[in-house]
Amino acid sequence: MSRLTKAAAVAAAAAISLLATACTGQNSSGATDDAGKDVTINFWHGWSAPNELKAINDNVARFEKLHPNIHVKVQGNITDDKINQALRAGGSKAPDVVSSFTTDNVGQFCSSGAFADLTPFLKKSDIDPAATFPKTMLEYTQYQGTRCSLPLLGDAYGLYYNKKEFAAAGISAPPKTMSELKADAVKLTKSTGSSYSQLGFMPDFHGYESTPGHLAAQWGVKYFDANGTSQTAKDPGFTAMFTWQQEMVKALGGFSKLEKYRNTFGDEFGAKNPLQTGQVAMGIDGEWRLGMARDAGMNDLGVAPFPVPDDQASTYGKGYVTGTIVGIANTSTKKNAAWELVKFMTTDTDAVVSFSNAIHNVPSTLAALKSPKLDQDPAFRTFIDIAENPNSTTTPASVNGGAYQVTLQDFGYDYESGKAKNLKSGLQGVDAQVDKDIAQAK
Repeated sequence: MSRLTKAAAVAAAAAISLLATACTGQNSSGATDDAGKDVTINFWHGWSAPNELKAINDNVARFEKLHPNIHVKVQGNITDDKINQALRAGGSKAPDVVSSFTTDNVGQFCSSGAFADLTPFLKKSDIDPAATFPKTMLEYTQYQGTRCSLPLLGDAYGLYYNKKEFAAAGISAPPKTMSELKADAVKLTKSTGSSYSQLGFMPDFHGYESTPGHLAAQWGVKYFDANGTSQTAKDPGFTAMFTWQQEMVKALGGFSKLEKYRNTFGDEFGAKNPLQTGQVAMGIDGEWRLGMARDAGMNDLGVAPFPVPDDQASTYGKGYVTGTIVGIANTSTKKNAAWELVKFMTTDTDAVVSFSNAIHNVPSTLAALKSPKLDQDPAFRTFIDIAENPNSTTTPASVNGGAYQVTLQDFGYDYESGKAKNLKSGLQGVDAQVDKDIAQAK
């Protein structure tokens, strides 16, 4: 399940930075092995929960039945750090096929040559990516025209809201615009002096999933201009998002009070997540929260697309989309056999649908999204619609991974806490730092 937080992105970006020199030119992206001969390939992935492991092993078993000569040695619960070390080392024990939750690192995987270019394999198999995968997922699996990965299920972000708390407050429907979200959040907030018995919405950037990147997507922001130069200070969406966030913080009691309350929350991925305990009436989160909430005995959560800016009301239904990626290690000497597994896992409709149904992630092919075998739960369909929405966006790949997002987020922490006073100059500083970091990475 793709449950990437920005803290994980920081660690992954730091680890993968070593790949730029270590992997480039280490092995040709050409494939000369005979995929029809008896062969064993290594497949590394990050899933670890019992239902996740069963789902992926079931799909591998289906693949081996179709390709009895290709044997797959599967290793789960692998971090990007372990992947990076193995890709640098190479050898018979290194992975041939690699799956990663960290879409931010696609730029590094592609530009460094750590992952093989998949375009020749796609052409050989007569697969048209544009006709096979959703537009947004195609964006985060390539870098500057090099497609070194493919999507393997996705994540879409929407609004979760407590139906019981909505009814008690006399709110009949989830908000569709940012002004409605603010009004509802205020109405749903119950203050107890220095704290709350219930908070309408947690706007702080340290709040679970309420990161600058997830929120800014609703404004349709563009992080870079056509020349690859950072433009957070020039794109009005970033200024509008930060301004809205500050207004929310003030309307709900102020930063210090909100932070004090946030420190009472349980673990994001545990049973005591504030959406599941009723401490917070609304929140932004991914489709995986549906299963987690039900497992925790919380059946009062409704879902809807996250609200949009008032002046973009016609785009309601969009959201931030990301997901898991899979590629072929460029150090592999079994690329053709590896491609057969990648092709099966990413393009076989039944394989994609069964995996999606098992771990409650969004399917990653157009055919799977339309499959009658796909989970028809109306709540889950909300996230399917977000993933298919042409206005949904993702964060672009960069040569140094998600470092530019970390820079923006760090500024967000300083700005919301009052450490940074001037929004315009602060965003200009973000742009200067991002451009400097990218130049150094290149």
